Amino acid sequence: MLFKRSSGEQSEYRSGLFARMKKALGATKDNLVGKIETVLSSRPTIDEELLDDLEGTLLTADLGVRVTGKIMDAIREKQKKQLLETAEDARTEIRSQLYSILNIKEKQELPRDGIDIQVWMIVGVNGTGKTTTIGKLASKASQAGNNVLVCAADTFRPAAIEQLSVWAERSGADLIKSKTGTDPSAVLHDALAAATARKSDIVLIDTAGRLHTKGNLMQELDKMRRVAGKKIPGAPHEVLLVIDATTGQNGLSQAREFMKFTGITGLIITKLDGTAKGGIVFSISQELGIPVRYIGVGESLGDLLEFSPEVFVDSLFNESSLQ
Repeated sequence: MLFKRSSGEQSEYRSGLFARMKKALGATKDNLVGKIETVLSSRPTIDEELLDDLEGTLLTADLGVRVTGKIMDAIREKQKKQLLETAEDARTEIRSQLYSILNIKEKQELPRDGIDIQVWMIVGVNGTGKTTTIGKLASKASQAGNNVLVCAADTFRPAAIEQLSVWAERSGADLIKSKTGTDPSAVLHDALAAATARKSDIVLIDTAGRLHTKGNLMQELDKMRRVAGKKIPGAPHEVLLVIDATTGQNGLSQAREFMKFTGITGLIITKLDGTAKGGIVFSISQELGIPVRYIGVGESLGDLLEFSPEVFVDSLFNESSLQ
């Protein structure tokens, strides 16, 4: 269940996804691909001066040092072998390298088979749009025919519980909540017991937003993971880190710290429609080997998009390989 589609539905979805991403990533395209095109069109041949300019451009486009190094190493290697001579050759190689960074095949597919109840824990710092994202996930899962239960384990912020209540009612999902200040692990325990009794297909756990530098709060997430695993074997099956794309390279620092305590399995990048810093997607994927699961491109229910590395790169370069 969850978000599975027939082959015909999947083809139609991917076609629409390209158009949505192309529109949402306009600022990132200008900041990244637009600057690349400017450099490549500045001289008729690929020489060392052009490569130096290209390297500087990639570094300023929020790709980070490691991604830039990977791309430039590949380009210089092909140039030495005389396999890269024109601007179009360089453009094709950059596109290929960016796609390979995002195409983390061994982790790309969500764990589904043989699991009766999917348990997803959603984590992140304050202000990333975490609670809203959970509401959108609940809506997507419900529309796909799943029995959804939302666990309001953010017991420190009363507004979060109220917000989730609205989302749950709107999406038709069950909601398990408690009073402000209750131990989050206790709420989670009750939610998983309810999910088992109600035969839920998926449990979405909202956690309190926390600074990635606060060790005690990060350890609380680790405790919640252990509680989930005791109630439902293998849980949580996904630990999704929500990152605000507008933070740029700071998002990488957040991911590193959350990885230490929560074993992140995937990323949700929000606010991509309002920033030119979408290059952070490549930086995090390269550094930590964590696949992006979803991207947020707006405020409405339909503005949480399932991530496709191929469509993401195609939309940046304004060419769809799906046609």
